[in-house]
Amino acid sequence: MERKVTFTLVRHVVQRVPLMLKAMALHILRLSPTGGKQDLRLELTVNFIRSFFNFSASSLQMQKGGMRDPGKKGYMWISAVEMPAPPEDDVLHALQKAIKYHMEGSETYDVPKVRAVEAEWTGYRKGAHAKTPLPEISEEAKYERLMEDVDDDLTILYFHGGAYHMMDPCTHRGVTTKLAQLTGGRCFSVRYRLAPQNPFPAALLDALVAYLSLLSPPKGSFHDPVPANKIVIAGDSAGGGLSLALLQTLLTLHHISTSLTIRFHGKDVHVPLPGGVAVSSPYCDITRSFPSTYRNSKYDYIIPPPQAPGSLYTPYPFPPDETWPTNPPRVEFYANANMLAHPFVSPVTSPKDLWKDTPPVFITIGEESLEDEGIYLSRTIHRAGGTVVLHRYEAKPHCFALVVPTSKAAKVCFQHWADFCTYAAQGQVQRTGKALFFDHTTCQVERKDLDGLGELSEEEVRMKVVEGKNWRLEGENELVMRWKQTRERARL
Repeated sequence: MERKVTFTLVRHVVQRVPLMLKAMALHILRLSPTGGKQDLRLELTVNFIRSFFNFSASSLQMQKGGMRDPGKKGYMWISAVEMPAPPEDDVLHALQKAIKYHMEGSETYDVPKVRAVEAEWTGYRKGAHAKTPLPEISEEAKYERLMEDVDDDLTILYFHGGAYHMMDPCTHRGVTTKLAQLTGGRCFSVRYRLAPQNPFPAALLDALVAYLSLLSPPKGSFHDPVPANKIVIAGDSAGGGLSLALLQTLLTLHHISTSLTIRFHGKDVHVPLPGGVAVSSPYCDITRSFPSTYRNSKYDYIIPPPQAPGSLYTPYPFPPDETWPTNPPRVEFYANANMLAHPFVSPVTSPKDLWKDTPPVFITIGEESLEDEGIYLSRTIHRAGGTVVLHRYEAKPHCFALVVPTSKAAKVCFQHWADFCTYAAQGQVQRTGKALFFDHTTCQVERKDLDGLGELSEEEVRMKVVEGKNWRLEGENELVMRWKQTRERARL
């Protein structure tokens, strides 16, 4: 199997040699679209990753390709666990109540079942080297060894990225290990359900179960109860969006009930807010309706949507398989089209008042396709009176710190990310009202007022997403109508 994976990787690299040579020549001749603001390594990396966005692989092929386990070795402790599903449905009912609170009447979603949630406890392994294997001991013993190397009472509840339909805790061990190293704490990296097989709100339900499992460990858990103020929820890309959706769920439930408790494994569990939320390049607008989607495409590997407004919206042209298209059809992997402007799906649409009592939030972004949604959400939180720390890096692509982790910008980004987690768990994050804008060298930093960021008003921000939702809803309704007609003809 390993030989097959290596051969596949070599084949992909060989196929892209002409593309890489062209990008290299343009960079050397100073004719690159990035204008010299990306170094050669970053520019080649962006071009290489971008070349895979060609719709040649099916949904299931992408999932399987994005979940290959790189192994457990080196500077990490990994303890695989499973949090059992509670016998009660109270956690589901609480989530449904929060979702309904923000619905306008026409939204629909598939109600998921509460299920067991797998996760990986991750810690930094002191005294190891790059090829040190994990000892062949029980998962509980690995957890105990992990805890021996933990120096701080911080727990990072981590959600991986991957557009809600790819990746896994195993693909993000480098990230969680790095955060554990820099903070001295530990990470609880969650294997949440993926779309299109499990659309919204399955992943969010898993996230809520994971949070409750930290607060009130089910029987047989390795860990002791974790105080909420010592939990920082974190994630990248879609995992960043899921982190923010989980925070909004908790904020909504606190707004509905001032003394929030949820029945969980036979106990009435008090559910306080976490110490903070810290996200990288969060996916906050499923419709991708903001100008940065196109404006920043030269710096990013995420390509703009292939369709222009004005035509009937159709799903991305992935080869069909047993997971996609769905029955009945959807135009988006993650959610029904009529749900796309809901704040738990696209957090940038969240009402300002929701953030009034939020714990501090950290958002780091590049000059990427998702830049605008990160900026507008930061502005909303700030205007609501919340504490938000926004860092933006010039000419850097989506999740750049994960893509080129040894670069100067990535090291700076990771350090700020980790520092925020530490300070949030200590209750020491200060509200400054400023965003930090790093230049492409990461040497110069400009402080900008959060309140003045962005050209769109709050209403225009929401309308952008609503327009994107309506465009997709029209296309989805057409697909559903054709699907029903086909089924009807088959019955005749």
